Amino acid sequence: MHPRNPHAARYNFPELVQTSPELAAFVVPNPAGDSSIDFANPAAVKALNRALLKQYYGVAHWDVPAGYLCPPIPGRADYLHYAADLLAADHAGGIPRDKSVQVLDVGVGANCVYPIIGSQVYGWRFVGSEVDTIALRAAKSMVAVNPTLAGRVDLRLQSNKEDIFPGIVKPREEFDLVICNPPFHTSAADAATGSRRKGRNLGYAKTKTSEPLLNFGGQNTELWCEGGEEGFLKRMVAQSVPLASQVLWFSSLISKKETLRSAHYFLGQVGATEVKVLDMSQGQKVSRIVAWTFQDEAQRQAWAQRRWK
Repeated sequence: MHPRNPHAARYNFPELVQTSPELAAFVVPNPAGDSSIDFANPAAVKALNRALLKQYYGVAHWDVPAGYLCPPIPGRADYLHYAADLLAADHAGGIPRDKSVQVLDVGVGANCVYPIIGSQVYGWRFVGSEVDTIALRAAKSMVAVNPTLAGRVDLRLQSNKEDIFPGIVKPREEFDLVICNPPFHTSAADAATGSRRKGRNLGYAKTKTSEPLLNFGGQNTELWCEGGEEGFLKRMVAQSVPLASQVLWFSSLISKKETLRSAHYFLGQVGATEVKVLDMSQGQKVSRIVAWTFQDEAQRQAWAQRRWK
């Protein structure tokens, strides 16, 4: 994990339980005799997330509606720390850490995790877009009841599921960074197959449950879209072109190696000035961030001097 990621070490369950007593009901010894939780249990995963967000990011009230994505916190934090390094490279190596930095989270979800972490660690402001009205309402409720998020998170409905930026980015509005965790699968059937495979890896096969709930959840708009990860990224790249002067860095998480090859092709077609690939790993999981800009080095440094303190 990234050196600044506070979740790189093993979870300190005694400390987490002290912060969030409800977690105690889910703490069990693992095969090695250490304290852990059953990661195949959705309620346990939600309780762990709630404890982590409260202890490390000062968010006292966090929840997601039943069935919605409950993402692993360490991986989400990793993305933001690597993205902070990306901005620092245009700022003489110093990470900009206040409200002068505005980030667009494409597909913020009901969990609102990226804005929570980014606003509390770096002081950034966030705009979160979402196509799902239930998810958007849940995220807005969470922002409203947490004073630490006040004035830092603006949540907007994307009314056209084919659009990513139109209808969200206002005329002359500027973003220093765009982040995105795109839908991974190409169809509902593909998502269901992936869920069953994940379930077997987490130990569902040892239970009597034939169709387990996803431990991390996820609705259709969170898990799949036409064309899957590659199709979404292709649309995102195409729609980024008109915003070349309004956004410093665009970025997206990529899970599949073959999508990375396609990303380079798409970005070459639209004439991106610079493309960076940031490798990440959490345990056995390896993923990467692809980031691109239409501004050259001199333009990026001028942007930083103009906008960041």
